[in-house]
Amino acid sequence: MTERERWPERPARFETLSGIPIEPLYTPASLRDWSHDEQLGRPGEYPFTRGVYPTMYRGRLWTMRMFAGFGRPEDTNARFKYLLAQGQTGLSTAFDMPALMGYDADHPRARGEVGKEGVSISTLDDFERLFADIPLGDVTTSMTINCTASVALAMYLAVAEKQGVAWERVGGTMQNDMLKEFIAQKEWICPPEPAVRIVVDMIEFTSKHVPRFNPVSISGYHIREAGATAVQELAFTLADGLGYVEAACARGLDIDSFAPRLSFFFDIHNDFFEEIAKLRAARRLWARFMKERFGAKKPESMRLRTHTQTAGVSATAQQPLNNIARVALQALAAVLGGAQSLHTNSYDETWALPTEEAVTVALRTQQIIAEESGVALTIDPLGGSYYLETLTNQMEEAAHDYIRKIDAMGGIVRAIDAGYPQREIADAAYRCQLMEDRRDKIVVGVNKYLMPEERPINYLRIDAAVEREQVERVGRFKAARDPAKVERRLKQLADACREPRNVMPVLVDAVKDYVSLGEISDVYRRVFGLYREPIIF
Repeated sequence: MTERERWPERPARFETLSGIPIEPLYTPASLRDWSHDEQLGRPGEYPFTRGVYPTMYRGRLWTMRMFAGFGRPEDTNARFKYLLAQGQTGLSTAFDMPALMGYDADHPRARGEVGKEGVSISTLDDFERLFADIPLGDVTTSMTINCTASVALAMYLAVAEKQGVAWERVGGTMQNDMLKEFIAQKEWICPPEPAVRIVVDMIEFTSKHVPRFNPVSISGYHIREAGATAVQELAFTLADGLGYVEAACARGLDIDSFAPRLSFFFDIHNDFFEEIAKLRAARRLWARFMKERFGAKKPESMRLRTHTQTAGVSATAQQPLNNIARVALQALAAVLGGAQSLHTNSYDETWALPTEEAVTVALRTQQIIAEESGVALTIDPLGGSYYLETLTNQMEEAAHDYIRKIDAMGGIVRAIDAGYPQREIADAAYRCQLMEDRRDKIVVGVNKYLMPEERPINYLRIDAAVEREQVERVGRFKAARDPAKVERRLKQLADACREPRNVMPVLVDAVKDYVSLGEISDVYRRVFGLYREPIIF
């Protein structure tokens, strides 16, 4: 009798979510050509498979960085303070769609979206309200913003100055990953080449003036959320990173002057061991690329430091309390994979932005893993597992195959122009949906273990008055400015974009004179032009 005949409820195919076949048992024979020193090594040492720091969580726990942002700046400021009081160890900021797309709250295209999926930000005045009474020299802040990341960084540095905090003390991370926007998230202003140019401006500027700041968080999260497999997420994320490094080196920057401050951001999905293997393979691949392709000398240049977030796409609106279990398993995988920081999603986020109760449960999930589970007591506790090491090798090779194809196309920008990663992700998303529809892939509470009636949950609602208040506030603020100063700063920015000069010094001066996010974005649109993505079938 076969295994399938004996257990008809078991899956017909045993494989990871990426389609990597899973054997019934792994033994030393599974790692016949495996070298401990070359592929595993020690934590904090090349190739960093076991972690980027020698002591990992024995020396310091990962940063617990809960994503927060909604309504007016003062609403999010209150949530920041609540989370810090509950034991969060770093801030993470979500911005609303107008800010992400380069429009002020009072722009017609912002109507109906102000403060809805993140905090509303238009001017330096908003940033001052957002970080009121939060000492920027003592807390690190992550900001999930991309095509307008340069504006957000300028405003953040201006707020730090007003607080009397030297830029050398300012720490944090700007997502600022424009290449993944063209691949997956689709929030852009200008075409890929000028978009990457601005990213490199920020890399160059922060390496000289804000040395504790990560100017880009190379993000696989949104690639995975768009439907990519774990292997595709790994491959396209690293390909994006290689694209930024190549652009920075082409400008003449020394690899060891900026590479230590590059950071990454990965999605952590449901396939427990595949996600752990993904983070380990990512560290090993990146270390080898930096050393062998770019000639990096500093160990810090070869370290892939990563933020992680549990998979929003895995959460369900049906039986939403099930999401607590999903998040706990995903968070545990992130920790066992060696993440440097972690955001745990709230169980109600398929309905709306999280309530205070839901975000507290999500934070407590991390704290229970840290304080009660014992997994942080030793470094890389799963290292040496026949299964995990085999899976790490398989993911590394599969991702490297994708990167070889992208290299052959002329790099990631050319691949994006051809629609290659977009098409691969679309195909993977379609296959995944077919698997769910056929119940080849089980989603508890959706295609199996359904409940006939479900009780509604309480979720966060943003009052319509928030938008009216923000629109009126921005209008009053703009009317009170010196228009001559604003026009002079906008002309200086346009000139810097055309010459080209690094835009960051100009932006910092501009936001201090209260030039708005939307006005700066309009300069980008006018000078660089708009982008229309290729049609993918």
